[in-house]
Amino acid sequence: MNHKEKFEASLKLIAKSSIIVFIGIVFSKILSYIYRIAIARYFGPEIYGLFSISIVIIALFTTFFSMGLGDGILRFIPFYRGRNENDKIKYLFQTPLLALIVSGIFAGLILFFTSDFISLNIFHDSKLIILLKIFSFLIPISIMSGFFLSVLRAFEKIGWYSFIFNILQNLVKVIVVGILIFFSFETEAIITSYFLGITSIVVFAYLVCRYSLPYLFESYNLSKKAKANIYKELFSYSWPIIFLGVIGIIFYWIDSIFLGYYKGAFSVGLYNAAVPIAVLLSFVPELFIQLFFPLITREYSKTNMDVIKELSKQVGKWIFIINLPVFILIILFPGAAINILFGQEYLSAGNSLRILSIGIFFSSLFLISSQLISMAGKSKLVLFNMVFASLLNIILNFVFIPMDNILFIENSQGINGAALATAISMIFLYLLFLFQAKHYLSILPIRRKMVNILLISIIPTVILVYLRNFVRTNIISILILSSLFLLVYALLIIITKSLDKNDLMIIGSVISKFYNFKNRIFNQKNPLF
Repeated sequence: MNHKEKFEASLKLIAKSSIIVFIGIVFSKILSYIYRIAIARYFGPEIYGLFSISIVIIALFTTFFSMGLGDGILRFIPFYRGRNENDKIKYLFQTPLLALIVSGIFAGLILFFTSDFISLNIFHDSKLIILLKIFSFLIPISIMSGFFLSVLRAFEKIGWYSFIFNILQNLVKVIVVGILIFFSFETEAIITSYFLGITSIVVFAYLVCRYSLPYLFESYNLSKKAKANIYKELFSYSWPIIFLGVIGIIFYWIDSIFLGYYKGAFSVGLYNAAVPIAVLLSFVPELFIQLFFPLITREYSKTNMDVIKELSKQVGKWIFIINLPVFILIILFPGAAINILFGQEYLSAGNSLRILSIGIFFSSLFLISSQLISMAGKSKLVLFNMVFASLLNIILNFVFIPMDNILFIENSQGINGAALATAISMIFLYLLFLFQAKHYLSILPIRRKMVNILLISIIPTVILVYLRNFVRTNIISILILSSLFLLVYALLIIITKSLDKNDLMIIGSVISKFYNFKNRIFNQKNPLF
């Protein structure tokens, strides 16, 4: 298979897999938003804020005590698969398993006995204690969930991964919280639903691994030297990711932590009405990245750099062309989005949503560069970038949150300052990744036609801004204006021939995959996954 054939085959694989991921993520977003909205509306900003703080703390403990092993096997299993080294794969699967179980139990005990200190001395709220104590039992479960999900991704079982992670856990959460709210339960509804949702992941992910990849549980035949080399490579790659994961959690959640410390749970609740809407801009990158990373890692093991370069540029263009109109709509209608989803009580988070969207949109464009750096095994460089950006985020939060009223001349509970700090830090971080991917791999995930698409978007944006002055803002008018905007945007892209032959090939492939997928569901002759 020559370079062109490998590139086209890889593109088709990403596009076809993205259909399954798309369905999973759509359901995930809908269900997770229903879950968040139910908590936010039924319990109010303060309880919603306490829940958000609890999730941050659980994520910190889970990430640190996972020891980066999930990310390690996500890199090395595809690498060994590319070389057909099955015994190494078995060893790589079985070795971390016991270590993670012991580590998870130890982490849960630490959180359980430090819950009082964290709640009273850092966040100054005794209501947080019970949440942390109960959620501490979730840590070993969360760690094992992450491990088995990484195995599914490493074997490119995107259908199962998407179903378990995106659909199953969120469906369990929504059903349980809905039933318990109906029967007038209080915070028990949040605790029970979240607990059962995470537990469902580990149970189903383990079963899929056990029955679809049974050879992983078989004995392996490796020399002591080979085991030592695998162990050394795995932990050499993984140990920076221990800190990388923690730094990553700090980077993306430091705004909520600082808001909780300076302003309290109520501000955290307001802020976390803006965050999930802004995070919609990560929807499209997530469609492609889940398969993109193991795929380019496999090509990297075969030194197919030309294929990796073309894949990076094409996927980068797809992310840009889809995310741009979503970004523009969020910028133009932030208050409407918040009001529809979370209610008028959260409307003061409108400007925070605009600011966060700028940072997340920018990061989505160059997320591929960070994946390329990880593919090349430069985990220490990724760690350095995250540490540097996190320190910047901490400093900016420390400065901007107390100065919020001065910066924005409004009483926004510090949330605009937190959003500004995070947006600046995200832009800085992904600029680092962009320049480093160019320097080390000579890959820039940008196509020239992306400039044309940006210029094209100005026309429907101007039309939308003009029409908005003559229409009263409500759900129906926003849907009509947004539909008109997307229609004009799509027509201009077609008219200006902004889609190249690769785009057209993939569109045809996706349509074909969609019809095949639909037929499999309705005919029920073949297994869905």
